[in-house]
Amino acid sequence: MSDAKLEDLSIAEAGAKLRDGSLTSATLTRHALDRIAKLDGALHAFVLVTEERALEDAARADAELAAGTDHGPMHGIPYALKDIYDTAGIRTTCHSKLLIDNVPGRDSVVAAKLASGGGVLLGKLATHEFAMGGPSFDLPFPPARNPWNTGHITGGSSSGSGAAVAAGMVRMAMGSDTGGSIRGPAAYCGTVGLKPTYGLISRRGVFPLSYTLDHCGPLTRSVEDAAITTELLAGFDPLDPASADKPKADLRSGLEDGVAGLRIGMPRNLYRDAEGLSPEVYDAIERVGQALEAAGAIVEEVTLPDYALFNACGRVILTAEAFAIHEKDLRERPEDYGELFLMRIVTGAAISSADYIQAQRLRRELSLAVNREALKTYDVLLTACALGPAPAFADCPPDRPVFWPIQSMPFNVTGNPALSMPAGLSTSGLPLSAQLVGRPFDEATLLRVGRAVEKATASWGATAPALLAAE
Repeated sequence: MSDAKLEDLSIAEAGAKLRDGSLTSATLTRHALDRIAKLDGALHAFVLVTEERALEDAARADAELAAGTDHGPMHGIPYALKDIYDTAGIRTTCHSKLLIDNVPGRDSVVAAKLASGGGVLLGKLATHEFAMGGPSFDLPFPPARNPWNTGHITGGSSSGSGAAVAAGMVRMAMGSDTGGSIRGPAAYCGTVGLKPTYGLISRRGVFPLSYTLDHCGPLTRSVEDAAITTELLAGFDPLDPASADKPKADLRSGLEDGVAGLRIGMPRNLYRDAEGLSPEVYDAIERVGQALEAAGAIVEEVTLPDYALFNACGRVILTAEAFAIHEKDLRERPEDYGELFLMRIVTGAAISSADYIQAQRLRRELSLAVNREALKTYDVLLTACALGPAPAFADCPPDRPVFWPIQSMPFNVTGNPALSMPAGLSTSGLPLSAQLVGRPFDEATLLRVGRAVEKATASWGATAPALLAAE
């Protein structure tokens, strides 16, 4: 296989070649670094490329495999981290002036697990400031741009993660998701984005935005790659108060089992009349439902509470908790925040304890409606993620928060695992998406359905992003 095709290998495919000796991690890593050097000047996905560390990781991975030591599916595979994950001895800035010189003394749990799994760290990826707000132009680094059209945003806040995966610079990039920050960039950039169940992956060492809504998860080129990453990272952490003590799940063995007999619920009431809904997105979701039905699933309409309830509930909780995290710096260093982040977070000062408590009460009711009602009958829900293609930078005013028509917040509120899947291309050539939602800690079924969608839609958008098509 020529170097020109190395970026098309999945984690599993690259791993097989590493093990049969037809590929080395050093070659794979050098190719990735060269690709970053070639493409990232237009994309701004990386805020820091750790070339020396990457080459050392790769050399060690090759030596270990040669000696018969195999740390698992990520062994020798390059990856990158959203720049809110602590990395020992490597700057972690949260894309903010406030932490521009921050060098953690230890790895986050996620970074440590990827390192012990033999992964190769390529660097740190752009985010919206402290994983909230954006795109912003008054921060230490420029905002990431969409490989399908660099005049368009990637979504956020895992903006660099979406761009890096879509451009083939990495097969997997870690993001975080508080109100859709994995699934939004996945939807806008045409990748797979998995928000696992709340508590499945430890958040220790990841700068928090909202203690009760934050999730860690991967953006990948394929469903199998999401399964591989999540299997490695899942596990109980007694030092993360939100961590769930659950047995390790097998997420890969059932991926090809198909959907025959599974029940899929479609809550069209969430998105049918939503502001900003593109007819192309609605049609794409319908086509996904039809494809699942053709594959043997039972697809039926289901009704959930109004999206506005989920969104209001989540926004109150997120903003109140984010304000509590940043209150000291907001009082002492407000001038060091970007304008958009500051505009969004200061509203947290006006949220009362009664507002917060009522939002948490509503959260319980909404979670019951999803899990005790809808998902008692259905194995997975099929709904909207982004309601349209990625907006243009020209439509994102720099002096006020941007309206992104996206419906990811409900499943941060409930904590259910949720998966953004590519669902073809718009007439403008930008990715369309659909969202799948599973039962808590049933990522195996969710990914199984995602794999069926991936197979059914493989021909819907079989072109490369514009930046890559020009190579």
